[in-house]
Amino acid sequence: MDIKKCTKESFSVIGKEGSTNDGDGFIQKLWEAANSHYAEIANLVKTDENGNPVGFWGAMSDFSRSFMPWENGLSKGLYLAGAEVKDGAEAPDGWVKWTIPASEFLYVKAENGAEETVPAVMKYLEANNLKLAGAINDFLCPEEDMQLYMFFPVRRI
Repeated sequence: MDIKKCTKESFSVIGKEGSTNDGDGFIQKLWEAANSHYAEIANLVKTDENGNPVGFWGAMSDFSRSFMPWENGLSKGLYLAGAEVKDGAEAPDGWVKWTIPASEFLYVKAENGAEETVPAVMKYLEANNLKLAGAINDFLCPEEDMQLYMFFPVRRI
């Protein structure tokens, strides 16, 4: 597993929000809702120089919405399935906007899904005397055919 480091300024995501309290499959349902209504936020989405979206995020937070790690052994929390949006964008009715704090992240290509990636990175953090400084976030990269990456904040900026 190739673990890389980056710094990312705060950014906003507009998406469909749910929680682990919504039951099994809730994340897939959020993505289906976000994708099927994407046209409602398309004009708000941050794009690159070619007009393509810069990225789609499965942003996570604890229940206090302070963007701390999921609770109860990373098993309980909030999830926002959406797109990175332009600064100052406002969420339309039926959508939610989160602004993710600026952080230093470790990130990895999640080739084997979250089930294998999260424990491996948590073991790496422990071995390197690092701790999560916030919630883990999923990133779907449009430039790489929606390849899933996972971002682990290790320091708030």
